[in-house]
Amino acid sequence: MALNLLKAGHTVQVWSRRRESMQPLVDAGAGDCASAAELARRAPVTISMVADAPDVEEVVLGPSGVADGAGAGHLHIDMSTIAPAAAQSIAARLAQRGITALDAPVSGGEGGAIGGTLTIMVGGEAAACARARPLFEAMGQSITRVGEAGAGQVAKACNQILTGVGVAAVAEALNFARKSGVDGGKVREALLGGFAASRILENHGQRMLERNFRPGFKAWMHHKDMRIVLDEAQRLGLALPSTAAAAQMYAAMVGGGLGEEDSVAMLKLLERMSGGAGE
Repeated sequence: MALNLLKAGHTVQVWSRRRESMQPLVDAGAGDCASAAELARRAPVTISMVADAPDVEEVVLGPSGVADGAGAGHLHIDMSTIAPAAAQSIAARLAQRGITALDAPVSGGEGGAIGGTLTIMVGGEAAACARARPLFEAMGQSITRVGEAGAGQVAKACNQILTGVGVAAVAEALNFARKSGVDGGKVREALLGGFAASRILENHGQRMLERNFRPGFKAWMHHKDMRIVLDEAQRLGLALPSTAAAAQMYAAMVGGGLGEEDSVAMLKLLERMSGGAGE
């Protein structure tokens, strides 16, 4: 994503908690910063993308974080996937320090990040979203302001419900075909011509058939995202039975040593549960 900002002609400064993550960007022409605060002093807009809400708080509001270096009128965009309530809390605390915040999680996986074709779901002020749009357009293809602070994370939670349950459903269908002695590739081809067609069946189904479990979106991350969804559902008093069942499957993947593989390795888990090797 940072490389695509550079390719689009933007001046980019970078900092990471892991030096090896930022070195390729520095080699490509990005400025090298010693801290998030230094980065915020150099740039009027900062973007964070880390694993979960505690990481966002550390990078943005912690010692030598973005807030320590940001000046008047600074815009911070968090593109991590975190709980909506956490995004709202972080935005409120940044506002107290004169910093405008957007939550802008993405969908599209590694391929979308590399190709600049991500779907970006934005929460925050309309004016701030308009200001950020040239940056979003360098990284994504579909950019939607969903609503106020936290709304982008609500949209991402909905995305993870659909993709999380969808991956589990495709894996179940292909494992069913295999156990029935039928060519899974032919089944997928037939289903793509009907109402069962989906991008998950098209893309992830093909990866399952090829047994391409190289991580584009690791199973442990999907497990984390499903936890966020279920925590929010509990807070709201909602029943999400399909999501809860899928979340248990991702938990089993992590517990079964598949957490570092792509979420499409759900197929391997189901094969193991069905008496196969699952390798």
